[in-house]
Amino acid sequence: MATARPVVSVYQFDTPTEKAETVPMPHVLMSPLRPDLVRYIHTNVSKNKRQAISVGAKVGYETAASSWGTGRAVARVPRAPGGGTHRAGQGTFGNMCRGGGMFNPTKTWRRWHRRVNVTQKRHAVATALAASSLPPLVMARGHRVGEVAELPLVVSDGIEAIQKTKQAVETLKKLGCAEEMQRILDSKKVRAGKGKMRNRRYTMRRGPLVVYSEDNGIVRAMRNIPGVETACVTRLNLLKLAPGGNFGRFIIWTEGAFKKLGEIYGTLKSGAPLKKNYHLPRAEMENADLDRIINSTEVQSVLRPKLEAPKKFEMKRNALKNKAEMEKLNPGSTEERELRRKCREQGSAEQKAAAASKKTRVQASKEHNKKHKKGDDSFYKTLMKAFEAKAKAAEEKEAEGEDDE
Repeated sequence: MATARPVVSVYQFDTPTEKAETVPMPHVLMSPLRPDLVRYIHTNVSKNKRQAISVGAKVGYETAASSWGTGRAVARVPRAPGGGTHRAGQGTFGNMCRGGGMFNPTKTWRRWHRRVNVTQKRHAVATALAASSLPPLVMARGHRVGEVAELPLVVSDGIEAIQKTKQAVETLKKLGCAEEMQRILDSKKVRAGKGKMRNRRYTMRRGPLVVYSEDNGIVRAMRNIPGVETACVTRLNLLKLAPGGNFGRFIIWTEGAFKKLGEIYGTLKSGAPLKKNYHLPRAEMENADLDRIINSTEVQSVLRPKLEAPKKFEMKRNALKNKAEMEKLNPGSTEERELRRKCREQGSAEQKAAAASKKTRVQASKEHNKKHKKGDDSFYKTLMKAFEAKAKAAEEKEAEGEDDE
């Protein structure tokens, strides 16, 4: 539901600080919000004021051109006749040629207009009216309603009798629309594109929409105020209630128009007395708080317990290929690897230190060998001497055996 306030205040048009009375909230202003429906209906309805336009039937083909045929090393596209000018011999007719006809030329019998379902149009209007009574949506659309006393803003019927624009501007300022009107004036810009040459040179934001019940001069008084529009309550138009397909327009109601809303749209139970075979749209859900519904005892009591997520095991990583894994198993491996890399860099301090260490190690090895491995005292040579002694003894034994024979 858009809003559920039972009554709305009516303010005096000449002294807005005073409340004249209160009126009940019409049921149409409690309709469910359907931005998708508003945008769809606005798109189709806005097409119904278009006028047919197309390219001329003969445009691009008003030249007595013919192809030069083959054998002249040029394309076979038709060419302009004559001589002595740049135009002679230029390609014509083709959509790829300068001055030629367009591909698939537009026709005046295009399907310009759209048939729109009447009930859907009425639902869209009801939704747009409901959105106009919600300050967040009105402010989201860009309207400055910080100084407005209340939304929906209802003013006494005396405003319908205003004759002068000056008086109308003063009334709007008293109602708290000064900031809104200044926003409209500041938004005036030169239109981008060729529309600036076609009697629509400037663009401007939309301001408040004044809805009246009876025109006693209000239309004439308001028509020259930038951004301000008027509409009769019996002929509400979605193009004005939701400009650009975005609902939430700032609407100023007269008391008579506000009361007539109830007469036109009625209630959910009675239907709309002045709209044949129409009932106000109902919300799909009375309570749209899904979290509250799902977490309620009634719903949770019939649900099965929550499933525990299956236990997941981390994939085993090869420490020889994965540096992070190696760092876990061998802390400091990253620093060692970095040190080895730096030792290979020519001219680096680490490389010089490694070279000096190697030199020292080689020198120490040489000194050790010189001291402990003199001539025949080495382990290998001592080992080989043992084999030599056995071999010599065996040879002597064989020699003695031969002598005895």
